[in-house]
Formats: sequence, structure tokens, C-alpha cells
Amino acid sequence: MADIMKLKTQILLLILGIIFIPQTLFAQVDFNKTPDDDLGNFEDKFQEHFYEALKQKGIENYDRAIKSLLKCLELDDSKAVIYFELGKNYTQLKNFGAAEDALKKAIDKAPENEWFLDALYDVYYQKDDFNKALKTVKKLVKFHPDYKEDLVSLYIKNKKYKDALKTLDELDKDYGVSERRDFMRNQIYNATGGDKERIENLEERVANNPNNEALYLRLIYRYSELGDKEKAFNTAKELLEKKPNSHIVHLALYKFYLSDNMPKEAINSMKIILTSLKIKPDAKTKVLNDFVSFVKNNPQYENDLLEVTTMVSDDNNGKSNVELAQYYLQKGNKEMALKHYEMALNKDSENFEVLKSVILLYIDSKQHQKVVDLATKALDVFPSQPIIYLANGVAFNHLNRPKDAIETLETGIDYVIDNAQMEIDFYKQLSTAYRMINNITKANAFSKKAENVLIKQ
Repeated sequence: MADIMKLKTQILLLILGIIFIPQTLFAQVDFNKTPDDDLGNFEDKFQEHFYEALKQKGIENYDRAIKSLLKCLELDDSKAVIYFELGKNYTQLKNFGAAEDALKKAIDKAPENEWFLDALYDVYYQKDDFNKALKTVKKLVKFHPDYKEDLVSLYIKNKKYKDALKTLDELDKDYGVSERRDFMRNQIYNATGGDKERIENLEERVANNPNNEALYLRLIYRYSELGDKEKAFNTAKELLEKKPNSHIVHLALYKFYLSDNMPKEAINSMKIILTSLKIKPDAKTKVLNDFVSFVKNNPQYENDLLEVTTMVSDDNNGKSNVELAQYYLQKGNKEMALKHYEMALNKDSENFEVLKSVILLYIDSKQHQKVVDLATKALDVFPSQPIIYLANGVAFNHLNRPKDAIETLETGIDYVIDNAQMEIDFYKQLSTAYRMINNITKANAFSKKAENVLIKQ
């Protein structure tokens, strides 16, 4: 029975070993070898300590794992895998000096082992020793191309920008461009002030990919960033010539048209953008905001704005509707303002500022039942906002529901802090409600409170 239990234990520990150590490393430990020490139990002890180390590491007892591995070394210090396991456990304990020493010994015994080199790279990276990390990654590059991007990152951290750009060029040539590598490339240009090199790289890409609209837009953006408006505008017009049905190009064109006082062309571009199914809602929001601002200063084009707002499929978060609502409020068109605020609220029901604007416009337009319906729902989300209670009380009074008004107003006034005018409004509404139920004493009392607050202002 003891032998069976021992066998089960060994099987369990073997499974743990498979989970926590790459199979390629087992070749370095011959567990089937016949014991050759004088006592006949050398290999048994070695295996016992090694498996114990794996088990303890698996349950995150790294100190105990290290003790068992050190016992393995006392028995046999020739196996690279023991130093590798020591390095990993020391790393978990943030003992990076000991981890580095152990992993270096593992690598001395197996210089071409990717796992050992990668573990050492991790130690250097956690220590922020980017110079040593760079040397290690240079050895790892031959195992997998992904390490080449790590190499670029370390070149940047070590301020070896020429080497980083050279490696990026090699990667782009072999695998095509990627957003991640473009991000690193721009990091380098930003660090070195390499605007000329950045532009040249983009110009070359555009020349090699004349149908890539995104590249054109990047180039236009960079020209604009450098203040070279003429080149930016010409690049946009060049893209329009190559792709006359492009929608994206108008994201650049409308701004140039506006700055060059070409309103008809600008409005045409904005209409194309706002009615396009190819352009993202966030971009449309920005354009619509610009359109609204333009019309504020050029009211003769208001009909164009009205036309496009009936055609546009609105953004998901209602920002465009809020912008339009504010525009219509300034124009004194409360009906259109309310319409757009309602659309914005449908898209973002927890936007308190929009909610407040809708409620106040409902009161202004004497839609008191709508105030009650909306305020009742709103109090579930904003239970401590006094303006909602006040609006609710006003609406209840107008609907001849004084008891409901009293209940909501007496609850809401407790949330009024340092706002004398709102406090006065609460008292006036409470006075009205009590007067409606013929409680003249309380009606007069609240009226007096309102007068006292007014005097203290």
C-alpha cells in the first residue's frame, strides 16, 4: 500500500511539474536513471526535492521552493533547469540580484535556451535595467520576430533612436506597417524633433500606397501641425482628385475651406461628412459642432444647418444634439431647443445637465405632466438634486395636486445648500401648496420664511 501511495504522489507531482515547467526542459533531468550512489537513493532524493520545489512554487510558497531547489544543487549542481527554477522563484520574490545570478548560470550551461534568456530579460525589465535587457533581447531576436518589437522599445528607452528606426524599417519591410510600430516611430520623432524625417516617411508611404486615404490624412495632419497649410491643402485636393467619391477627405477639406473664406465649399464638405455612413459618429460630432459655430457667426447659412440636421443620423451620446439645442436657445427657439435636448436625453439618460434643461423647458412650456413623469424617474438616479424636487413641486401645484407637491418639496428642501434663491422658491411653492388645501397658517409661515431669506440676501 505504501508503494502505491508513493506512486500516486509521484504521478501528482509529475503533473504539477508539467504545468509549471516547459516540457523541453525535462530532457536535462533523467528521472529514469538507475541510482548510482553508494546508498542507492541519490536520484530518489533529488527527485523528491525537485518535485517539492515545483509543488511549492505552484502554491506560491516561493521561499520553500527555493529551499528545495538549493537541496537539489547540493546533490547535483550540473543541471541548468535547477538554476532556471531558482531564477523564476527569486523573481517572484523581487530578489532580482539572486534571480539574475541563477539565470546566468542556467544560460552558461544552455546558452541557446530561449526560456532561460526570456526569464533573464524579464528580470532586467522589472529592474528597469534597459541596457542589460537590450543585450539579452538581441540574443532572443533569432528565436521569434516578436522580440524585434521589444528590441525597438528598448532602443527607445536607451535613446538609440537610429537603431530603433532602422529596426522599424526592417519590420515594416518584412511584415508591413502596423499601428503599434507607427506609435513607436512617432515616439522617436517626437523625442528627436524629427519632423522632417516623419514627413519624408509619410510622403514615401503615400507614394507607395496612393489609394490609402488614411495615409493622406496623416500627411495632411502633419503638414498642418508644422504650419505648412499650403502643402496640407494641396495634399487634400490631390486626394480628392484621385478619389472623387471619398468622404474621408472632406474631414480635412472643410477646415481649409472655412479658413480660406469659401463657405459654400465648406458647407458642401460638412454635409457630405454628416450624411456619410463611412465616417464615425465622433468625427461627425466634431464637424457638426464646427458647423453650428460657423452659423452662429454667419446666420445667413442657418437654412443649410437646418437642412443637414434633418438628414444627419445623430451621434450615439447626444453631443451634437446638445450643441444644437444650445444654439437654438441662443436664437430664442425653445421648441427646437427642447426637441434636441430630448434627443440627447434619449441617448444619455443619466446626463444631469441635459435632464435639468429638459425639465426646465417643460415647465417653461407648461407641460407639467411631462415634468412629473420625468422628475419621478430622475429621482431614482439623482435622489439628492434639489432642482428636481422643486420642478416636481411646481408641476404638482399646476396640476392641482398640492399634497404631492408638499411631500416632494419638504423632502427636497433638505438638499438645498448655500442657494438662497432656490430656498426662496421652495418656500413659495410650499406656501402655494398649503394655501390650496386651506392650511393658511402654514401657507403664511412659509411665505414669511421666503421673505426672511430674501431680506438676508
